[in-house]
Amino acid sequence: MQFTKYTGLGNDFVVLDGRRAADVKDPCALAPKICDRRFGVGADGLVLLLPSDKADVRMQIINSDGSEAEMCGNASRCVALHLYRRGIVNKKQISLETLAGIIQTDIIDEEKNLVRVDMGAPRLKRGEIPMTGVAADRAVNVPLRAGGTEISGTAVSMGNPHFVTFVENAEKAPVDTIGPALEIHPAFPRKTNVEFVQVLNDKTVRMRVWERGAGVTAACGTGACAAVCACVLNGKTGPRVTVKLDGGDLYIEWPEQKHIFMTGPAREVFTGEYNL
Repeated sequence: MQFTKYTGLGNDFVVLDGRRAADVKDPCALAPKICDRRFGVGADGLVLLLPSDKADVRMQIINSDGSEAEMCGNASRCVALHLYRRGIVNKKQISLETLAGIIQTDIIDEEKNLVRVDMGAPRLKRGEIPMTGVAADRAVNVPLRAGGTEISGTAVSMGNPHFVTFVENAEKAPVDTIGPALEIHPAFPRKTNVEFVQVLNDKTVRMRVWERGAGVTAACGTGACAAVCACVLNGKTGPRVTVKLDGGDLYIEWPEQKHIFMTGPAREVFTGEYNL
């Protein structure tokens, strides 16, 4: 089976398109095998590109543990470049159908592989995230107990759930210990991604992330958007912020607190064949 591997700031994906994607009968079973970094191709997730009657393409995202994700910002940039450069979609403005809704992408600099993505409006009510508690309430700077420690954070959904906590030093943050404890916290019925954010100034933050279903990753696009949303809600930054991740920088904009826009690079790594 032919595949293409992409990376968005180190958050990497195995991409299958056309007949190859349609022939996969059980993507949730395939993902842990093909994403395995010792016995497979190695990736944070498997992405299948399928026909859509609502957008240019339907993007199905399976995490490396076999769970399905509603949305992935870094994968969206990778997919947009793949569709355009393979001639599958002959325009630079490409719409993607996801479980979180229709995502609009725009290849703004082909030489630098830069893609701007309209990530839609964040969901801030507990019932939309989802998070336990009064469904209509926001969860801004709320305490949770995990791993024997009380952690305060802000819950945001970018089509997938996030819990953003602010730290003094992102490099020393307990990402791989508190992250998995918060991921499965009973406050989140569908689990959650966890972002550890250090505010450098009102236009720049440093972020590290524990991704639901994938663990520590080099970057998370929806997480960066959720982080900036949490920064604005807590009065820590303005609406235009550079988010510094392990794999590089993303530029996030939340003008007028409506739709969030993400701009960043993507890159094709290699193509190959995987033996089923």
